[in-house]
Amino acid sequence: MTLARNVFGLAGWSGSGKTTLMARLIPALSARGLSVATVKHAHHAFDIDQPGKDSYVHRMAGAQEVLVASANRWALMHENRGGPEPTLAELLARLSPVDLILVEGFKRDAHPKLEVHRPSNGKAPLWPDDPRIVAVASDMALPDCPLPVLDLNDVDAIADLIQRITGVSR
Repeated sequence: MTLARNVFGLAGWSGSGKTTLMARLIPALSARGLSVATVKHAHHAFDIDQPGKDSYVHRMAGAQEVLVASANRWALMHENRGGPEPTLAELLARLSPVDLILVEGFKRDAHPKLEVHRPSNGKAPLWPDDPRIVAVASDMALPDCPLPVLDLNDVDAIADLIQRITGVSR
């Protein structure tokens, strides 16, 4: 399955600042009139449910899916129950239509990405091995990087790049 054109990712090693940048990008892009959805990959067993809550009881009793709804929001929890982890394309197909989908993680998937790179983390950059990384955001100059390098704190420039690469505008 081919990913939609309006999908753009933030990739980088743990501790690089992806989530912090995402938290700044979402309101910046929303202020430009765009509707934004996000997909976050977790590498561990995570839980959005609380022990003792009815939805948790339903899940622990063996429900494959539990949908919780209120006047303010709804959430669908799906238990893989030993099945394969869903692909990014399968997850994207479950989202409601929006102008732009920002993906955090899924760094090996086939969508355009901005690498968030902090040399002080001591991790090698991803861009030499991933042709889908279109630019790098860093807190330091990267003289050896052949890609555009943006200041990690320049959210407007990063939002401009995302809109230019995806062609999404309002």
